[in-house]
Amino acid sequence: MTTSFTPLDTAYARDLANLRAEVERADGTGQCEDEADVFQQLTDPKLDVAQNTAGLWQGSQLVAYAMVYAPERVGDIARFDTAATVHPDWRRQGIGRRLVDWMRSRAEAIRAERHPGAPAELLIDGPAGNAGFAALARHARFAPSRYWFNMTYDLRANRPSAPGVPDGLRLTPFEPALDEAIRHAHNDAFRDHWNHTETDRTDWETWFTGARSFRAGLSCLLLDADGSVAAYLLADEYVADRAVTGDRACTIGHLGTRQSHRGRGAARALLAHTLAEAGKQKYDKAELVVDAANPTGALGLYERMGFTTERQFVTYARPLD
Repeated sequence: MTTSFTPLDTAYARDLANLRAEVERADGTGQCEDEADVFQQLTDPKLDVAQNTAGLWQGSQLVAYAMVYAPERVGDIARFDTAATVHPDWRRQGIGRRLVDWMRSRAEAIRAERHPGAPAELLIDGPAGNAGFAALARHARFAPSRYWFNMTYDLRANRPSAPGVPDGLRLTPFEPALDEAIRHAHNDAFRDHWNHTETDRTDWETWFTGARSFRAGLSCLLLDADGSVAAYLLADEYVADRAVTGDRACTIGHLGTRQSHRGRGAARALLAHTLAEAGKQKYDKAELVVDAANPTGALGLYERMGFTTERQFVTYARPLD
């Protein structure tokens, strides 16, 4: 095995997709990605692949990798999101600790350059029930910070009843002309959520309505009387999931209500509309990920609408020195 890390780039998209597929088969993460998904990640304009990606190789096989995402803006804490994994056949050999050390070193260097003096944390994510991952986190002095539920809704067995649209609002399919207004509504809806910083135009075009997974035909809006966006639902479909599981899934990627319109049933109306539309389009299930401590009570809403928890994930955090 190579003893030093080498940066990743788009030439290694297939290698990284193969590594993640092996991890999914071993760990049952439910996260399936194909080469095109990985290619999009490696071409993220915000990711410095030369500095903030690293891979370890055994011959021509990629056996481990890590990525560090630099926060552009700092709220209460500069939080450094990461992505990393080790091939199941190469675990328990100290590689995971090496990945953590590398990610911590990169995060500390970025903070010193861009956010000197700011309090900061390094974040790592993984399945909540994975004993090996939990042991690595404890050994590296990480502590659980956030829990997430992956929830599903069986569209083959259930047909949602559409609740009434809140008074004074109008439900409409996604409208490209309102794309920028939706981005502003998203930033307003999520400004009191954990680890949210303002989503700029570049991120929006990369990971929201510009993503290859985005499905405009499943997305919808609630407009106020003046035409402004009161609430929105952006849906996705990940074709790699269907190739692996055989199920066609409608993913509720982003669902938000402006703070001035909360408590009126906006999210329920949008969700019911998209579930009904997904059923008409012969999707097998709907899925979403929710923060267990979501301040809007979203977890309870999803449970009342018939979503059930399929998997749990945990985010561990470690303060940077």
